[in-house]
Amino acid sequence: MGTNATTAPVDERLPNGRLAALGLQHVLVMYAGAVAVPLIVGRALNLTSEEVSILIAADLFVCGIVSIIQSMGFTQYFGIKLPVMMGVTFAAVGPMVSMAQANPGQEGAQLLFGTVIGAGIITMIIAPAVSRMLRFFPPVVTGTIIAMIGITLMRVGINWIFGNPVGPTAPTVINPDHLAWIQHAQSAAAMPGSALPPPPEGLALKATVPNPRYANLTGLGIAAIVLTSILLIAKFAKGFLANVAVLLGIVIGAIVASAMGIMTYEKVANAAWVDLVLPFHFGMPKFNILHIATMTLVMIVVLIESTGMFLALSDMTGKKVDQKDLARGLRTDGLGTLLGGIFNTFPYSSFSQNVGLVAVTGVRSRFVCVAGGVILIILGLLPKMAALVESLPTVVLGGAGIVMFGMVTATGIRILSGVDYKTNRNNSMIVAISIGVGMIPLVAPNYMQWMPHAIHPLIESGILLTSIAAVLLNLFFNGAKEDTHAAVEAAKHAEA
Repeated sequence: MGTNATTAPVDERLPNGRLAALGLQHVLVMYAGAVAVPLIVGRALNLTSEEVSILIAADLFVCGIVSIIQSMGFTQYFGIKLPVMMGVTFAAVGPMVSMAQANPGQEGAQLLFGTVIGAGIITMIIAPAVSRMLRFFPPVVTGTIIAMIGITLMRVGINWIFGNPVGPTAPTVINPDHLAWIQHAQSAAAMPGSALPPPPEGLALKATVPNPRYANLTGLGIAAIVLTSILLIAKFAKGFLANVAVLLGIVIGAIVASAMGIMTYEKVANAAWVDLVLPFHFGMPKFNILHIATMTLVMIVVLIESTGMFLALSDMTGKKVDQKDLARGLRTDGLGTLLGGIFNTFPYSSFSQNVGLVAVTGVRSRFVCVAGGVILIILGLLPKMAALVESLPTVVLGGAGIVMFGMVTATGIRILSGVDYKTNRNNSMIVAISIGVGMIPLVAPNYMQWMPHAIHPLIESGILLTSIAAVLLNLFFNGAKEDTHAAVEAAKHAEA
């Protein structure tokens, strides 16, 4: 890419046509990951299809706004002015799903968005301090945390394929004969003069009959087609097509599902062509101090990951970043999170796959990501696009989810591959125990039943437990050594 003598590559303004094409490339690379989080959380909240579509549109809209702020710069306090695409972070999915399942519906949405707003405000305040905390998050810590994020999310992808553990697609359902018997008994006990005692309060039947909707072979076949398509595209396609293999796999799955009559388009037909993304769609937010504290801890991990990405981008683009630059970039993560809560979406961070795309293409201009941000805003104003994504059968998403969430785990493993285990055997102990602690909520979700309810939000997320354990164990075994080079190399491993 050519540049003149006075303009740094990162500040070069390319012709509009090329800017639009390269910006669209960034959008397509991040699109599948960007829409996954609102789908996961919206369904955990038991929202209607229309409301989930609103979450998707809001997500794309805010993605665009924050990407422009981060790449373009906004006042002296926001924007690192590097080619960064912003998206909803997977790190916050575990805690958000836990909050959503405990508080479903509109009230749960108000509580969740209040939590996101509170965490966003705190993140903006603490961003300068976090930019100095890199020493507490060496690759052995960040790699372990990212691997655990992928392991936790994999459960979502698997449930997308086979069916959720509860609800209409649960593995088992109540035997209809048993249900009829207990209803007859309840009716008889309610008759005047009946000798039968009323049933005990809270009496419920256990589901014991296999559910024909669970692990349906048709759905499994569609998920397999999506997964196989992604693998074939990744192996045989080159360049841009290989980078959007997941998105193309979803498109192929949607075509197959449509041909089989599983995917329909009534929601798309009923959606408006253009609509505004309005703040506080679900009502005024509600705030819970403990939930905000939990989300703030997640955001600290997100900020450390973003710091590594920024340092890696600095190395790729040749633009030096100092402490003030890092603080502006991290403060923008907080601003994006605040805007996310206001506009009915979630916490934001730099998208790692787009950092990798900068390395692959060699295009270092930050204005490419500004163009990508404009495209995302336009997509967010098109409700039919959001309705189309929401209409995708979960089995289609499950085939792609295995890849998306598995790649998050693989990213953590790649980072951990650069950790020194030979001369420092304690690093193995840090990884092993941290992942073991993080697995507790996945394997034994009711382990906290005798613990104070107030601390449940802090201990029901495996990602959060892994983060705390990894940081404390690293301090115990290794202390806090400043090693910026290791952070940059870890970020590069993540994009390899």
